[in-house]
Amino acid sequence: MNESWMQKWEEVKNILVCPTDLETYFISDEIMGLEMETMKIGNVSLPSGKVVVRDPLVFLNANQSPYFIQTPKGNFPVTIAVVKSEDWGNRYAVVKVEFTKEKPVIYREALVGIEELEGVTADDFFGFGVDAGLGCITDKEVLPFVDQFVDKIDVNNVYDDYFAELFSQSYKDYPNNQRKAGDWINWTVPGTDYQIPMFASGFGDGTYPVYFAYDTNEEVCGLYIQFIDIELALSEEDEDEDIDDDEPENFIFSKN
Repeated sequence: MNESWMQKWEEVKNILVCPTDLETYFISDEIMGLEMETMKIGNVSLPSGKVVVRDPLVFLNANQSPYFIQTPKGNFPVTIAVVKSEDWGNRYAVVKVEFTKEKPVIYREALVGIEELEGVTADDFFGFGVDAGLGCITDKEVLPFVDQFVDKIDVNNVYDDYFAELFSQSYKDYPNNQRKAGDWINWTVPGTDYQIPMFASGFGDGTYPVYFAYDTNEEVCGLYIQFIDIELALSEEDEDEDIDDDEPENFIFSKN
């Protein structure tokens, strides 16, 4: 990140915004006829306020760059907005970290400071990649402890040999809105007090946008990960059915 990049970001920051009021996913009983439910999964530890959102099994390591906007430091509650559908099942649509009780008025995309901003439009986003069906939220200062732990246990497959049991236990302890293999955990990094929430990513692999929410005073009041844009998903589903009723698809809010 440099001065010219920051200047460009100032020019486009109100273009790279979420067109949906993401907080409605957490305060509405239904959206477009689909039932909504919220689920609290504990806190995330942000000791430095340098936030990292990644696929925890593929892209999480100490070399990852945090978002250039820093948040308050501390432990903050994490809530998942679940959409319930006969066709989709129960899916995690949006994940929220609440920093304050202030109401969001705008959601600007979270960036690390190296993105190519020339020519971006309102239809663009950068997002983070998911390749193992999971996302997580953590802090740059926590990542070295994650690396140290993974190196210490020295397993062939960190999910199969370690995390699978934790996810399975999560389902046993909290079966609501989870499949039997488990769809979320709030992992405390062994040897530390740092908590890293991990959760299923909407419909699976793809690229998903992350937004910082700002209040009327232009202060960061929350962080939101949007896995599913329900209105967009349903409109695309209707269009697909008009074309070919025999070939249903999954619809992710992503651009590859």
